[in-house]
Amino acid sequence: MKNVVVYTSSTCPYCTMVKNHLKEKGVDYVEKNVSTDNQARRELMSMGHMGVPVVIIDGEEIVGFDKDRIDSLLGA
Repeated sequence: MKNVVVYTSSTCPYCTMVKNHLKEKGVDYVEKNVSTDNQARRELMSMGHMGVPVVIIDGEEIVGFDKDRIDSLLGA
């Protein structure tokens, strides 16, 4: 089982695409919405990111909806 965290915002269409893709793959993930969660926003900024989505799979960061890289890291 992979450890998957997705940083999102409420108005981000690419965030929705990432979440839908993970759901289609049957992947459990933790969503951290930077629009509503100040701690999540601080975490994201401390990693050097200002935009979403940011997907973290077992410590590997993916910025944006990079389907091929997500699938590669998931072993799918």
